[in-house]
Amino acid sequence: MEKPVTEARAEFADLVNRVAYSGERIALTRRGKVMAALVSAEDLELLESLREGRLHLAQTGPSGAEERPEPQPAPQPHPAPLRVAAQYRPPGGPQRPGFTP
Repeated sequence: MEKPVTEARAEFADLVNRVAYSGERIALTRRGKVMAALVSAEDLELLESLREGRLHLAQTGPSGAEERPEPQPAPQPHPAPLRVAAQYRPPGGPQRPGFTP
């Protein structure tokens, strides 16, 4: 799904929940060009593994011969899972002390 940044800003909490709970990927666009994306924590972990070289999609020799197994790196401690960072608060809800609009 593609969503203009201006619309995404207004619907951010809903978009975060859709990504977190359904695994949907949302491309954020500006003037029709994809600028960024919202992806699930699972997808982010996969992308980071690919970038760090811990995961190879395919590995073949120059002649396309047999695949060689990659040595497995030592298990690394996983950071705490990402959590939903936004919460819907209806307008007119409780105000913070000392804050006047």
